[in-house]
Amino acid sequence: MSQGPRSGLAAVSSALLAMSRHLEVRDVLKTIVASARELLDAQYAALGVPDDHGGFAQFVVDGVTDAQWKAIGPLPRQHGILAAMLREAKVERLADVRTDPRFEGWPSAHPEMSDFLGLPIRDGDEVIGALFLANKNCPKPEGGCGFTAEDEELLSILAQHAAIALTNARLYERSRELTIAEERSRLAHELHDAVSQKLFSLRLTAQAAAALVDRDPSRAKGELQQVAALAAEATEELRAAVVELRPAALDEDGLVATLRTQIQVLDRAHTARVTFAASGFRALPAAQEEALLRVAQEALHNALRHSGAEHVDVTVNRRGGGAVLRVTDDGGGFDPHLTRSAGRHLGLVSMRDRASGVGGTLTVESEPGKGTAIEMEVPGG
Repeated sequence: MSQGPRSGLAAVSSALLAMSRHLEVRDVLKTIVASARELLDAQYAALGVPDDHGGFAQFVVDGVTDAQWKAIGPLPRQHGILAAMLREAKVERLADVRTDPRFEGWPSAHPEMSDFLGLPIRDGDEVIGALFLANKNCPKPEGGCGFTAEDEELLSILAQHAAIALTNARLYERSRELTIAEERSRLAHELHDAVSQKLFSLRLTAQAAAALVDRDPSRAKGELQQVAALAAEATEELRAAVVELRPAALDEDGLVATLRTQIQVLDRAHTARVTFAASGFRALPAAQEEALLRVAQEALHNALRHSGAEHVDVTVNRRGGGAVLRVTDDGGGFDPHLTRSAGRHLGLVSMRDRASGVGGTLTVESEPGKGTAIEMEVPGG
């Protein structure tokens, strides 16, 4: 393998080691693209991980500046050559991608690309991504592609190892999610025990104070002071637990990525189809993002556990300077004005409290037999 400035076994080995060194999916994707572009000496490289709705869950590029990427606009859809690589799972080596009949153009800010080499990344029979390079840095043969059969072979080797690295990173992230869930469960049990003990003591002390008010006011005053102290301790227990229970993934990945990951897990775990889409969302203050996440989780729990829905859709979109979350299902529905059963009623109260706590609003639309839509809007930070 003699192509590119970093040719040879040492360069390939270095690229493969770099891929295996990372555990976060995003880092693995970035390393794959950068390694491919450097090894094959191309101007541009990109890797797209498809979602289930005609778009890409993740799309990473190398060779494009941040300003260029911002000017290009939204992530591409699965069409043209990208769709062919995902659908037909075969290598595409083209002298000029623009003359291919499947080419459907690109945004005005998109860099011009000619010669093209792309192939799917596969995990067994499943296509988990599409990796491609464009504009080989070399003289082009007349009417031919700058990328060679040797480049194609090298990229295929890289893609095989990329599939392993990407799969391992996904398994690591899933394991981390389970660990976080287990830790939250442990903290919840500890919280329940600690606060229950404090509240039990508080109740007994309050009863003692009430019994002493008439016959021994000074002792009653002491008991009431103890009530205040116990209440303060219980409040601190709750505050500490809330801080510890904030989802780690939300801090690291943001609301959209966290919701997408959780919904993908729910979609696999339940018979109902659970989908997610986001458009134009901009990062919000931590308290608002956490409130949106908690309301989404509560609404999803209600839809999947109680409604009998076959489809549950979650969307997060920009609205003004803030955002709006909407969770809809095609389940049994209910009358929001009449419902007072513990599970559903308390869930709605909790959601409204979370929304109002960050200056937002919550609306519930539902009728028996006609499904449910829960919408939460929060202002910008």
